[in-house]
Amino acid sequence: MTKINLLDWRAQRREQRKQRFVALMGLAVLVAAGVFGAGYLVITNAIDLQNARNAYLQQQIAEVDLKIKEIQEIEKVKNNLLARMRVIEELQASRTATVHFFDELVTTLPDGVTLTSIKQAGALVTIEGAAESNGRVSTYMKNLEASPWFEDPNLVVIKTSESSSLRRSDFTLRVKNLTVATANKGTEVDGEIVE
Repeated sequence: MTKINLLDWRAQRREQRKQRFVALMGLAVLVAAGVFGAGYLVITNAIDLQNARNAYLQQQIAEVDLKIKEIQEIEKVKNNLLARMRVIEELQASRTATVHFFDELVTTLPDGVTLTSIKQAGALVTIEGAAESNGRVSTYMKNLEASPWFEDPNLVVIKTSESSSLRRSDFTLRVKNLTVATANKGTEVDGEIVE
């Protein structure tokens, strides 16, 4: 028996094309979803990798910051120790200054002058004494001015008294001790001026 196809061949072809189109569209959607999923995974993996790198860098920066703080503390300690060493060196250098000070007081002292009191406050030295005449006090002041250890002698008080055969001038003068003035400029240690 013969088969007769009463269906429209165009409709059948249209149906096949429609099915092929739906299949291709499904395949395209699957491929697009696969590409999107792969891209998402690659980007997520790159972000995670970069976050791990950033965390590592942050950790290294924190360690370096701690080392920098330690170095700064060591620098502070070093500077304090150097300042203390300078003070000790200055004290060692000025140990003989007291001997020289008294030696210079005696060396500059002319005949006929005796000292009764010496007081020092910082660089200022107050000298009290007695002399046979006002001229001897003047000579003493000139000698102090010429000395490399003293500067600016100023006569504060002079009193002349005469007893039976002796004439006596009691005097008070102030002079600046140069060695103390240069040594006491001060060195700062731990925020304090050490003199």
